[in-house]
Amino acid sequence: MNVAAYRERRRRLQESEPRYRRLCTVCLQPDFSCYCGEIRKFDPGIKFVILNHPIEMRRRIATGRMSHLCLEDSELIVGHDYSADPKVNALIEDPRFHPVILYPGPSSFNLSLCGAEEKRRRFPGDRKLLVFVIDGTWATARQTSRQSDNLRRLPRISFTPPRASNFRVRKQPASECFSTIEAIHHSIELLGDVAGFDLSSRRHDHLIEMFDLMVERQLRIIAAKGRERLSPRAWRQYRLDEN
Repeated sequence: MNVAAYRERRRRLQESEPRYRRLCTVCLQPDFSCYCGEIRKFDPGIKFVILNHPIEMRRRIATGRMSHLCLEDSELIVGHDYSADPKVNALIEDPRFHPVILYPGPSSFNLSLCGAEEKRRRFPGDRKLLVFVIDGTWATARQTSRQSDNLRRLPRISFTPPRASNFRVRKQPASECFSTIEAIHHSIELLGDVAGFDLSSRRHDHLIEMFDLMVERQLRIIAAKGRERLSPRAWRQYRLDEN
């Protein structure tokens, strides 16, 4: 075999090999769906601590990470049983914070059913409000809540969803079940005035804008896949080349 023929054969072999998507090291999305350039960080006046289940890290639309990247002074902690987690326990015991967990249930304080004065009585202004949010499926969230002794002892807050979730690319247990980023946005809507956040600025709406952007982008990809009836290899190439 001459050198030219060898090189041509090598080139064809390399082209036939599967190409793997490069992931952004910040948002963990493939290059074609990286949203880092769209992020506008803001301070909601509330410290959100997002407890990210390991399964959630592999999701195409991971709204917990998206929320963390948009919120100043937020934390993203990966795990499923936080009973002995040093960072979580340090935050709970920190006297600067008033810690609560966003989780529904009979003992949960429904923010949608109370006025501003009642909220001010419940959340003292001398400490910054710290809200733990479990980021995962409803099944993994229940598991985390049951296993984590420290989280079970925290006061619970919740709200009545004012509309159906816009998470159209993932099946929700019920139409009123919000994604993590939608839940955080609505929590700011209900607690922002107590925390000193200017709700009239509507800066927190950026969370929903980011979420809608990713949902629409994913729906376009799904539609393109259906229209073109791509083979698995061609579909992988489409995702590599999509901009």
